[in-house]
Amino acid sequence: MSQTRIIALVGSLRAASINRRLAEAAAQTAAGDVEITIYEGLGDIPFYNEDLDVEGQVPATAAALREAVGAADAVLLVTPEYNGTLPAVLKNAIDWASRPYGAGALKAKPSAVISASISSNAAKWSHDDAVKSLGVAGSKVVEEASLNFGTIGQRFGETHPADDAEALTQLAATVRLLAETAQALAETAQATVNV
Repeated sequence: MSQTRIIALVGSLRAASINRRLAEAAAQTAAGDVEITIYEGLGDIPFYNEDLDVEGQVPATAAALREAVGAADAVLLVTPEYNGTLPAVLKNAIDWASRPYGAGALKAKPSAVISASISSNAAKWSHDDAVKSLGVAGSKVVEEASLNFGTIGQRFGETHPADDAEALTQLAATVRLLAETAQALAETAQATVNV
């Protein structure tokens, strides 16, 4: 099987974000045939506006996101929780990647959601909203790969998640399940083509 490419979209733009560190740790757990790339530049993409989404005139930052999501075999969302829901930057990324409707880069693309917050709720509201939005956008959400981290300020405030054995084990399981789903879908599609 060829390399499975996973693109990670992180909902916190802060350089020292624990959510970003979780994405970095997840990338470290990837097996040799799996590559995780953390997408840079979500904060540079304008808010989705149908007036901007015109063939040949799509903003370069939005077109680059669509291309990157389209080239990936799976999507990993890593989201904090802002005011009880997912950050605007992630919702915006989903909106751009879901268009054109019915044929966007997210269509039938396996995805999984990791949520993390300082509360004991573990950003589960944000997680649920991300799952809902991805599903409506046409993505195949692998809910078994879901992962929620609570009280991250205490748990990861002074150490990187890559130094937490339990977190690494959990992240590795999420990455493995997402990659296996992407590989299985690719094999099914290839078998269909060969019939």
